[in-house]
Amino acid sequence: MNAPEFPPKVSAGRFGEALWNPAAETPAGLVGPDGKTAPKRFNVYRNNVIVSLSEALEQSFPAVGNLLGADYFKALARAFVAEHPPQTPVLMWYGADFADFIEHFPPLQAYPYLADVARAEWAWLEAYHAEDAAPLDPNEIGTIAPDDVGQVRFGKHPASSVLRSAWPVWDLIRANRFDADADIAIDLESPQSVLITRPDVEVELLLLRPGGDVFVTALFGGATLADAAAAASGQAEDFSLSDTLSDCLANGVFTTLVKA
Repeated sequence: MNAPEFPPKVSAGRFGEALWNPAAETPAGLVGPDGKTAPKRFNVYRNNVIVSLSEALEQSFPAVGNLLGADYFKALARAFVAEHPPQTPVLMWYGADFADFIEHFPPLQAYPYLADVARAEWAWLEAYHAEDAAPLDPNEIGTIAPDDVGQVRFGKHPASSVLRSAWPVWDLIRANRFDADADIAIDLESPQSVLITRPDVEVELLLLRPGGDVFVTALFGGATLADAAAAASGQAEDFSLSDTLSDCLANGVFTTLVKA
C-alpha cells in the first residue's frame, strides 16, 4: 500500500508573511478537506486576526476613537495593523507604537494633538497594569531637618509617568473619555502636561501646575528636590514648589524618600 501524500508543512515565516500581506498567495501547505489550497478559509482567518487587533486598539484608545469617529478609527486601525504585526502574544500590550503611527500618518497631519491623546491613553494603560507599590507617606517629609530638605531624592512609583504636551491633552482626554457628558471648553492654544499614576486601584490623571512637568521629570531622573525646583522655576516663573509637591504626595507619585 502506498503511503498517503500529505501537503508540505507551512513555516512560521511564510505563514506570517501571507497573514499580513493581503496580496500574498495562500501558503501551499494550508489545505481544505479536499486536499487543495484553501484561499477563502485563509482569507477569513486573516480578516479575523485583523479585526481582533483593530478591536484591541479600540479598547485601548477610546478617546482617539471618539475624536476620529468609529468608521475613520477602524480604517486607521487596519492601516496600523498592516504595518505593525504584534510582537507579543499578550493582546493588551498591542498598540505601543500607535501614537507614533498617528503622528506620522499623512492624512492626520492637520490634527497634531491626536498623537498626544494616544500617548496619554497608553500611559493610562501602562499605569493600570504597573506593579503595585505602597505610596510614600507624606509625613516622612516632616522627619527631615529643614536645612536638609533640599537634598532629598524620591523613588518613583512604578505606575507614575509624565506626559508633556504642546496641546490641551488633559481637556481633550477628559472630554472624549472620562467626562464625555461635561461641557469642557478646549483651547488648542493652551499646552497642558499630565501626571499619570495609580497609588491604589484606580489610575489617576492630574493636570500639572506650571513648571510641574519639569519638576516631576527631574525628580524621576534622580535630581534632588532643590535642583528639581530650580529647573522648574527656570521654566515657569509662577512655579509653586509647595503646591506641586503636595499634589505629587497626595497622588502617590513616589514610593521612597532618600535622605542626603
